[in-house]
Amino acid sequence: MSSEKSLSIIVEKNPSPASEAQRQSILQDPGFGKVFTDHMLLIRYSEEKGWHDAHIKPYGNISLDPAVCVFHYAQEIFEGLKAYKAKDGRILLFRPEANAQRFINSAKRMAMAPLPEAYFLQAIHEFVKMEQNWIPDQSVGTLYLRPFMIASTPYLGVKASPDYLFMLIASPAGSYFSKGAKPVTVWISEFYTRAASGGTGEAKCGGNYAASLLAQQEATKNGCDQLVFLDAAEHKWIEEMGGMNIFFVMDDGSLLTPPLSGTILPGVTRNSIITLAKEKGLTVREDRYSAEQWIKDIQSGKIREVFACGTAAVVTPIGFVKNKDGEYQIHDGNPGKLTQEIHKMLVDIQYGNAPDTHNWVKEVK
Repeated sequence: MSSEKSLSIIVEKNPSPASEAQRQSILQDPGFGKVFTDHMLLIRYSEEKGWHDAHIKPYGNISLDPAVCVFHYAQEIFEGLKAYKAKDGRILLFRPEANAQRFINSAKRMAMAPLPEAYFLQAIHEFVKMEQNWIPDQSVGTLYLRPFMIASTPYLGVKASPDYLFMLIASPAGSYFSKGAKPVTVWISEFYTRAASGGTGEAKCGGNYAASLLAQQEATKNGCDQLVFLDAAEHKWIEEMGGMNIFFVMDDGSLLTPPLSGTILPGVTRNSIITLAKEKGLTVREDRYSAEQWIKDIQSGKIREVFACGTAAVVTPIGFVKNKDGEYQIHDGNPGKLTQEIHKMLVDIQYGNAPDTHNWVKEVK
């Protein structure tokens, strides 16, 4: 079946969906990742049958053998993308094929069976079409989509699983950070590292995020919203802000962002910002940048703005930086002009409020 161009997805509607009143109440202020829609999608894989048994069914618990590989050897990957409601009522997706390709790349790195791009996109479109009543208005937010895949064979030997379960769930979402668009304060983690060369840094797998939690606790204890990871080899070069890519705006108007070296997640938002910034006539450099130099450039005024980016939070301004030696304010501590311009450019395309010259936006019909 995995050689076919489309799947036959069986639909089992939830007999007790949220009422219209309940849903509308939730959509006024959904938060992030707290409430889920009425349904979920599942597709199974086996070496004998390929991808098969595709279902949309009521959202609920799943039953797994205690010995399945995901519990013991962390064979798991996931993605994150959003569905947007245009002003004219159209339902839009932003670059879903890029998420499909990254999902394939993550699967290969984790020795998992890649879900074909056609299946990934079909699952997203059919599921969003069914759950479109859960998409908030533009003034509130989006419908956050979480595709993920786990190794589902019950076996305690250390080897790649022959069976997998792909799932898709969705959650209406407002702002990712509780501060909304206000600048965040970040902690430079000089001990903990996110990924090393040859590791799983460029794969979107749960283990990378689990490994970041202790460092995030350190950041929180130091009064920070998020943390910035340095490289594993020298503990010198800036890599990511938690699970987000990071950009620096210099005093000459140019942008600088760490290069994709195998330890950094290749963000869809990151790639989109680089494209839009270059079209705006800005110089964008993908180059190594040390934490020491960052602090010096903040103090000298060479750094004008800093922001992080990712699917969940889109563009988040960074106003303050802390390390063991002190706290440093970036320019005036407020969201920078270019940060706000880039955020608007990107969001306007995502919501269908600006021309899409790149064919990034796909309508769900």
